[in-house]
Amino acid sequence: MDKPLAGKVALVTGSSRGIGREIARKLAQMGAVVAINYNQSKSSAEEACKQIMAAEGKAIAIQADVTVMAELQHLFDQTLEKFDKIDILVNNAGILITKKIEQVSEEEYDRLFASNVKSVFFACQQAAEKLSPGGRIINISTTVTKIMMPGYGLYAASKGAVDQITRVLSRELGKKNITVNAISPGPVDTELFRAGKSEEQIAQMAGMSAFNRIGTPADVAGAVALLVSDDASWITGQNIYVNGGLAG
Repeated sequence: MDKPLAGKVALVTGSSRGIGREIARKLAQMGAVVAINYNQSKSSAEEACKQIMAAEGKAIAIQADVTVMAELQHLFDQTLEKFDKIDILVNNAGILITKKIEQVSEEEYDRLFASNVKSVFFACQQAAEKLSPGGRIINISTTVTKIMMPGYGLYAASKGAVDQITRVLSRELGKKNITVNAISPGPVDTELFRAGKSEEQIAQMAGMSAFNRIGTPADVAGAVALLVSDDASWITGQNIYVNGGLAG
């Protein structure tokens, strides 16, 4: 099998399960050595590494709470210490809180913005210094920023910030030939997505896409694979909507 990322090192935050795990698996399949970041899910991260190594890939699990600056810096430094460089950063870690804006507490606001915005901002800051020239940064955003869904105001606000970080950083890192893009999935079939939703609700969301289904982690990983490839070297500052033509 062709290995277009052979010799590359990828760091994927929040990659012990769900979309992040599939992204890590895809990058490893393409030949990259992958650093799988987790906060509390050590067993899931180790299982993700085992799956990658069983398929003749290379991966290591690194614990870090990416909302804490010292731990985020440790994550980058540990990856560099182990593999000598970082070529690809995928900012996937994040949380979802669904409440009407009038119901959101200050604690919930602070917790979600720390996870979804602070972690991305300062990971990008670390990457600006430590990523290899010609590298790739991909930030995971959301289609929810484009549709007015009650209960998603806080989440959409956080991902709107990620979109703007992506746009500005793409201009700042152009001199290093580093591309910076966002991917905005629609509903994706993960354990987190299904939690608290009825089959009727899931079917309704599936009906919003052109293909009458919700997405899969592999759909998102495929878009990541495109953006980290040499063929995407002229794509930067963009937000790619990976949502099956979802209509709001």
